[in-house]
Amino acid sequence: MTTPPTRVDGRTARSERTRNAIIDAHLRLIGEGDMRPTADRVAKLAGVSLRALWSHFADMEALMTASGQRVLEQRDASYRPIPADLPLAERIEAFSEQRARLLEEIGPAARASALKEPFSAGLQRYRKLHTARVRDELTATFAREIGNDEDLLNALTAVSLWPTWASWREGMELSVESARSALARTVSALINPATATRS
Repeated sequence: MTTPPTRVDGRTARSERTRNAIIDAHLRLIGEGDMRPTADRVAKLAGVSLRALWSHFADMEALMTASGQRVLEQRDASYRPIPADLPLAERIEAFSEQRARLLEEIGPAARASALKEPFSAGLQRYRKLHTARVRDELTATFAREIGNDEDLLNALTAVSLWPTWASWREGMELSVESARSALARTVSALINPATATRS
């Protein structure tokens, strides 16, 4: 027996479009450098009323949490597995290239989240999810080298996360390429210390 197609309620579809427009506007403002966009500015950019915004989100923390979910989804969609059978040097380069790209993509949201994360359980949860994603990337890409070495995995995770990238890009004012090179050098040195010694 053929199952009849699911009928999408018009009001539900409109509500979802409005919610997505609000999240899009929030992330766009953050991407343009507004680290603490107000509800007024978000609503105006989204083309909705404040009443509509508050009907979808209880407060700005709820909106920030929803934006965090969107960023995580975008990050997952952008990620590409690195073949585990590549030579180590090629895996390190591919990993560093990809981490640089992903970190640049999440940069604006990461900066905005850092301002509110100490006071937001939702944002703290997404930070932990991002960390878990990086650990998964590392264990999949460098399974042979990491093995059961938890200390090595912890060290590799730390240098692959946003705070380290922000130190290179913002604190030290490195270019993307210089920061990527620093990441590759650090990952290489941790995995195979002998490669860090120059004659």
